[in-house]
Amino acid sequence: MHKILLLAYRWQNYSFFLINTINLIILLKKNTYILAIESSCDDTSAAVVKDGIVICNITANQDVHRQYGGVVPELASRQHLLNIIPVIDASLQAAGITISDIDAIAFTKGPGLLGSLIVGVSVAKALALCLDLPMIEVHHMHAHVLAHFTSEQKPPFPFLCLTVSGGHTQIVLVNGYTEMEVLGNSLDDAAGEAFDKTGKMLGLDYPAGPIIDQLSIQGSAIFPFPEPQVAGLNFSFSGLKTSILHFLQKGIASNPDFIKENLNDICCSVQTSIVDILINKIIKASKITGIKSIGIAGGVSANSHLRKRLIETGNSMGWKTYIPAFEFCTDNAGMIGIAGYYKYLNGEFANQMVTPLSRMAF
Repeated sequence: MHKILLLAYRWQNYSFFLINTINLIILLKKNTYILAIESSCDDTSAAVVKDGIVICNITANQDVHRQYGGVVPELASRQHLLNIIPVIDASLQAAGITISDIDAIAFTKGPGLLGSLIVGVSVAKALALCLDLPMIEVHHMHAHVLAHFTSEQKPPFPFLCLTVSGGHTQIVLVNGYTEMEVLGNSLDDAAGEAFDKTGKMLGLDYPAGPIIDQLSIQGSAIFPFPEPQVAGLNFSFSGLKTSILHFLQKGIASNPDFIKENLNDICCSVQTSIVDILINKIIKASKITGIKSIGIAGGVSANSHLRKRLIETGNSMGWKTYIPAFEFCTDNAGMIGIAGYYKYLNGEFANQMVTPLSRMAF
């Protein structure tokens, strides 16, 4: 037992020494460059982060999914294979460096589409092996939260982050760069899904969220939809989708042109209902925790009405609000690089045995 404790003590000291040595090297080194790779869904992205600052962020989108009204996993992974090397090359050129200048490679481990993740993880592992570089695995949702640190105006710890995307809706208590706790989660569908599936009912192109946002500008929220009654800080959007479906079916039954004649008002009403749900929950979270530094992140945080409501609510509640730039709201490698940078400072590295995960505990 004494030998085991002695070995544990020595390993603890060695780990402490290793992390501090890495930090010392970083301080002595003029610049630290991290190449970041993001491929969790249908956007292929690469970025270069220099000393914790995103100096370039290149993303290739996949238009092939529009005709199917949603992301087709097999097509997404094939497009990643075509895009990833050109995107990495473009990011290095935009940063004005070569691959030999890179100090570490950060990549999205999960969650996401498994086929898409495999492409990004495999390329990261291959580059790290060939260049003898450390690898940093990043949780996709952690990275969305840390997108706030891509800007000059950074939130103080602790702060609350409302993370809203096509696959997730969460309220996260952020105590540090790597210390986060989910206070509320979606019990079924995410807010982004509610936007996209509503768009499909309305006959809009994919992705429908930005289209609904634009159409809402010309409309009014004259059609009320019930707010789901969910205990605590959790969310539910499946009931709202059902209400929207029944509302549209009833309207079409009485007037075949109901959607066409009321499209702007329908979009505005749906958007207002979704945003009301989100804002009411973050108000509740702020009151429970007493925290008044509030941020939003994720693809849906690009929604103009949500951004406006957050600022208005923040002004009335005495909050300090934080909203990332548009390019860091949707899936992007810049946020992966920021999350990777802070793990790099802590000496948190992956090895060649790492594998992607479609589902990943927060």
